[in-house]
Amino acid sequence: MGVKSNIEKSIKQTFLKKAVDIIHKKPEENVDKLFELIKKVTKDKTQLDNIDTAYNYYKTDEATNKLVQNILKNTDKKCLEKFFINFLTNANWFGAIERAKYLENEDTKIPFTILLSPTMECNLRCNGCYAENMLNHSKINIEEVDRIVKEARELGIYYIIILGGEPFFYKELLGIYEKYNDVMFSPFTNGTLIDEITADRLQKCGNVFPMLSVEGSEKDTDERRGKGVYKKVMRAMDILNEKGILFGVSTAVTSTNINSVLSDEFVEKLINKGSKMNWYFLFMPVGGETSDFSMMLTAEQRAYLGKRTKEIRETKPYFTIDFFNDAPYVGGCIAGKYYCHINVNEDVEPCVFAHFSNKNIKGVPLIEAFRDPFFKEIRHRQPYDKNMLRPCMMIDNPQVVKEICEKVGAKPTNKGGVKMLKDKDFNKKLDNIANEWKPYADREWKKVFNEKGNDKLSKG
Repeated sequence: MGVKSNIEKSIKQTFLKKAVDIIHKKPEENVDKLFELIKKVTKDKTQLDNIDTAYNYYKTDEATNKLVQNILKNTDKKCLEKFFINFLTNANWFGAIERAKYLENEDTKIPFTILLSPTMECNLRCNGCYAENMLNHSKINIEEVDRIVKEARELGIYYIIILGGEPFFYKELLGIYEKYNDVMFSPFTNGTLIDEITADRLQKCGNVFPMLSVEGSEKDTDERRGKGVYKKVMRAMDILNEKGILFGVSTAVTSTNINSVLSDEFVEKLINKGSKMNWYFLFMPVGGETSDFSMMLTAEQRAYLGKRTKEIRETKPYFTIDFFNDAPYVGGCIAGKYYCHINVNEDVEPCVFAHFSNKNIKGVPLIEAFRDPFFKEIRHRQPYDKNMLRPCMMIDNPQVVKEICEKVGAKPTNKGGVKMLKDKDFNKKLDNIANEWKPYADREWKKVFNEKGNDKLSKG
């Protein structure tokens, strides 16, 4: 270890010690000190600008202020400490320094996070699940999961999202969370397997931020996920909240549940249950043999989703992310740049909905997937459209996914991927969806974003 590395390590240790001291001594009264501390050790101008923006929101925006105070007052101290160190510090700051070296030295973009599906086993059979045709696949053995997480961490990736299948069906994963205690993990879960014993273990870890799937009302959730599921998820939220464990909600927005999942009643219930955020995804027709296009949002509904999630974010102490309508803030599509998906077969895909790959990492270092021409071509083609409200290479610019796969030789990883490349009727429907959305996207792009997105982030 060189002199520079020793200095950086010393700065980090001093910073973390001071931050942890603040967190354990009424952090809600010391927010200003935390921001001052972060700014003192931040050298990058872009990061400093982002810190100033966040601080300004905290000071001037009532909803943001309430959300931050809620997190600081009601979160278990161990969980709060791990969120600050693992996510805000390791993933966003120290990890960024390591990831940047690869981009500078070899034009290889290391993503901010990876989505890992170590098992497709699940206790539910949800209508329209993107993983429906892989539910009976064998899981990645725990030694291999350990290797992937270890290599990701070495590359500067300190935030890992666990998908499936049902992550809590794979009990050994809890040992991975415990072992890599400087990494933040977010299992996306149906919530039905979270009990007191599991929650006690999560609280002890501190570095797990579960995202529970909820489709709206009890009727909407049970119709898609099964009778009685809604009540089990609500009970899981109560258990997590009582123990001070940070958690959020993931919602697949469909043509039938959109009004329910965007209603004040729905959002306020989640806030009261202790949820801190909601991640809204568009329902995507990529499950496999069956593709129910009727569940996709209409163009008008998609525009309303963007308007309403922004309104919730600005008026309630609740953080919402609209994966598609918030795309201009992050330079369009982030797949293959800031995140990727490793499926249960260890194919590395750009997105959990984009079932195409050029690299399988069984016995292959993770870095080789990021060096592959597939991800580099995706990044160099960004943004796919100057209107960043049309970010997706599958439903907004469906010709792009075919062009890229043909150029680099990427192959489909499931039947849904095959249909997207080969099925003429399927592609005709995608073309119609893209054409119907375009005038709405153009209107919102001009009205909401003044035809400007984050050009810097668009190229990674």
